[in-house]
Amino acid sequence: MLPNKMKFAVLTEKGHAEVRVKELPKLREDELLIKQEACNICTTDYQQWLGLREHQGYPMAGGHEASGIVIAKGDKVGDTYEVGDRVSILYDYCGICDNCKAGMITICQNKKLFGKNYSDEYYGIFGFSDYFIRNAKSFVKMNPDLSPSEAGFVEPLGSVLHGMRKIRLRGGYDTVVVIGGGTMGLLNAAAARAMGVRVIVSGRGEKKLETGRKMGFEMIDAGNTDPVEEVKRLTNGRGADSVIVSAGATSANQQALEMVKDQHGRILLYAAGYPVPELNVDSNIIHYKNLELIGTFGSTLEDFDNAGKMLSERRIDVSNLIEEKVLLTNIQEAFEKASTKGNFRISVMLQE
Repeated sequence: MLPNKMKFAVLTEKGHAEVRVKELPKLREDELLIKQEACNICTTDYQQWLGLREHQGYPMAGGHEASGIVIAKGDKVGDTYEVGDRVSILYDYCGICDNCKAGMITICQNKKLFGKNYSDEYYGIFGFSDYFIRNAKSFVKMNPDLSPSEAGFVEPLGSVLHGMRKIRLRGGYDTVVVIGGGTMGLLNAAAARAMGVRVIVSGRGEKKLETGRKMGFEMIDAGNTDPVEEVKRLTNGRGADSVIVSAGATSANQQALEMVKDQHGRILLYAAGYPVPELNVDSNIIHYKNLELIGTFGSTLEDFDNAGKMLSERRIDVSNLIEEKVLLTNIQEAFEKASTKGNFRISVMLQE
């Protein structure tokens, strides 16, 4: 018997998350009913819990790094998905605006990211829900052998791959430095390594350094050494071909400017920061050094598909980036742990 109710987590104000219950809508002909199994708490999620992203709105039924199992499908879904398939969840998008037609679904012109797209009452896409109904176009099929928490990495990895395409990595030649040894820093590093380049990660904190080394990366202890000098030493004075800034901080921006190579270097500004970091650079430096400052945000459908394939084929292993699994009923504890400095992803388990 199919469920008719859903249990979900919602942020009601700064520092407070709770579990609520509501009726599931009727399954439409182009939709899938998903038994959602896990949803990882993203930086975007816990920063709102901390009060740093209150512009996103309350009540927020958030969570977007989620995966689950198809348990029913509409009559017109076709054979792309079958009952029993493991899927990872994408954002809702209209599919008809100019951006969507170009595949850029995270900047859909008709569906606001984290907006009230699934409810008149709640913001968000209900990732922290035990069951949910979504349009069949909002999924990527996953390897059933992946754990639910690992399958939930399609969304963050998609955003990483979006940035990777912009910095035009040259396998077997480039050296890439990632500033930031947290979840997204090491995910950027893993994606860059999968593309055949040398990767150096600059991070702080023994747990992050140890995890990075466990994953096989060259790690710079930025808390006890000058990361700019270390990058120059490790590259024989040349500097990095590309620097990925995966820490939203003014100091990280400054380090990137100093450790990138003198000519035709590229700096990818991957991370947002709250409060907003500063970027202080002389425009003549950009001019004379042929320096590229590149912004990246969101993902295309192609990025999401590639992320699903790379995870499913285990070309990227994210198992070390899962800090702990916490039940949905303990959602407040989950947010407390997710926002604890130094922790990796907290995965909320959505089925009792």
